[in-house]
Amino acid sequence: MQKLGDILSEQETASFSDEEAAAKRIERFVMDDREFFCKRHRAEFPTFMKVLEAMPVDQFAYRPHERSPSALDLVWTLANEMAACTTMIDSGEIHWDPPPAPLPREALRVFHANYEALDERVNRLGEEEWRRPSKLYVGGDLFMEQPLGGFLWYLFFDAIHHRGQLSTYIRPMGGKVPSIYGPSGDDPGS
Repeated sequence: MQKLGDILSEQETASFSDEEAAAKRIERFVMDDREFFCKRHRAEFPTFMKVLEAMPVDQFAYRPHERSPSALDLVWTLANEMAACTTMIDSGEIHWDPPPAPLPREALRVFHANYEALDERVNRLGEEEWRRPSKLYVGGDLFMEQPLGGFLWYLFFDAIHHRGQLSTYIRPMGGKVPSIYGPSGDDPGS
């Protein structure tokens, strides 16, 4: 792992005062909100896939309680949240009204495709686009209006929340819970 002080060579810093050299070193680690979102979105993808791949597809009707969503409902919510983000990037607004869930394998395929599409689109955004207004409508009513970046973070955190819900479904569905941010009872992690 590279230390902060090792980033710039002596030759690069020879003409700088100590304060200027320190500022240049730190500058290399600073990223804006959009860059951080892109980095985290890409970094979380393998964890989403580990959780989804651990779920027995023949058990997607599982729900821990009658008022709880089924595993399929949650996977479909994830797929639609990723699609909503790409729509918001493209048009500046989304009217939340997801279609009924397809079969489990199709829901998984759509999630994967929508996640990748969002990753591709958000990496092309500039800072001005990241800050432009966006609107979320639910049931025809304005539910939320905020800068695009705030909306993307909102749905990204919601997706991570739903991934956490799904991770609690895996063992009762007959699967093995993968390591997520550390070991699980089934997976010591790497």
